[in-house]
Amino acid sequence: MTPRRLPPLNALKAFEAAARHLSFTLAAEELFVTHGAVSRQVKSLEEALSVQLFERHNRRITLTGAGGRLLPSVTSALDLLETSVAQIAPRRGGGHITVSCFGTFMMRWLIPRLRRFQSAYPNIDVRLSASDNTVDIGRNGIDVAIRTGTAPWPDGLTARTLFPEWIGPVCSPAYARRIKLKKPTDIKRATLLHTETRLSAWRSWCDAVGLNDCDVASGPRFEHFYFMLQGAAAGLGLAIGGEAVVKDDIDNQHLVAPFGFIETGNSYVVLTSTIAQHDPDIAAFCDWVIGEGQV
Repeated sequence: MTPRRLPPLNALKAFEAAARHLSFTLAAEELFVTHGAVSRQVKSLEEALSVQLFERHNRRITLTGAGGRLLPSVTSALDLLETSVAQIAPRRGGGHITVSCFGTFMMRWLIPRLRRFQSAYPNIDVRLSASDNTVDIGRNGIDVAIRTGTAPWPDGLTARTLFPEWIGPVCSPAYARRIKLKKPTDIKRATLLHTETRLSAWRSWCDAVGLNDCDVASGPRFEHFYFMLQGAAAGLGLAIGGEAVVKDDIDNQHLVAPFGFIETGNSYVVLTSTIAQHDPDIAAFCDWVIGEGQV
C-alpha cells in the first residue's frame, strides 16, 4: 500500500486556525502555542505544498486563492476527525463542564444564578469562558455556549431556546429626568452610547420604532457592552441594553428603561454538540439553565 502523502497534522491545525481567525495571534491563543510557532507551522506547510497560503501584510493576513481553496477541505477533515474521536472516547473526566457566553451576560445574568446550580449539582464544576465570537463547540474545550441569534446554526450543534431577546434604551434615573425622556423622539436630545460589538443596535431600534431621522452615528463608543452600560449608569448618556442583562439594574433603580423594550426577533439559545448533548453533566447544566430562563 502506498503511504499517504499528507503534511503534519500540527501544520494543518495551525493553518486552519489562522485561516479561520485571519490572525496568527488568535490562532496561537486557540492552540495554546506562541505566535512564532503558528507562523513556523504555516511556513512549513507552504514549503511542503510549494504554494503560498497567506498574504502577509503589515499587521494582518489574508488568504491567497490557494489558501481559500484549501481551507474548506482542511476544516471538514478536522471536524470529521474530531467527531469520530468524540464518538469513541469519553468526553473527559473531572466532573466539570466549560460554558461560553458573552461577558456581560455572564456577569449580569449567569453568575448571579450559578449558586443554584452548584447547590443542585455539587459534583459538577462549571468553568466559564467569556466570548462573543461565532461558537465553535469542541475547540478550546467548550461544552456549552449561550449565544443570541436565529437558526440555522452550524451543522453538528443542537440549539435550545433560552428566551427571546428584547432590547431598549437605558440610562440613569437622573439622566432621564435631566433631559426629560418621555417619548422615543426625545432621544434626539440625548447623548447616544455605543458598543463596538454591536454598532448597528441604535439604527435597528430606531427603525423598529419608526424614527428614521435620528443621528445614530454620533456619541461615545465603548469596546465592550459592559463598559457602555456602566457609562449609562454613570450618567454619560443613553445606551441600548438587553432586558435580560439590565433587569437587575432596573429593579435596583441603577438604570431606567424610559421607553420599555422591543423584541428583536433573535433569541438567546443554548448550544451543545449533538454528539455530547446526552452527556450527563452537559445535559444537567442545559436543563438547569433552560429552567432558569423560564423563571
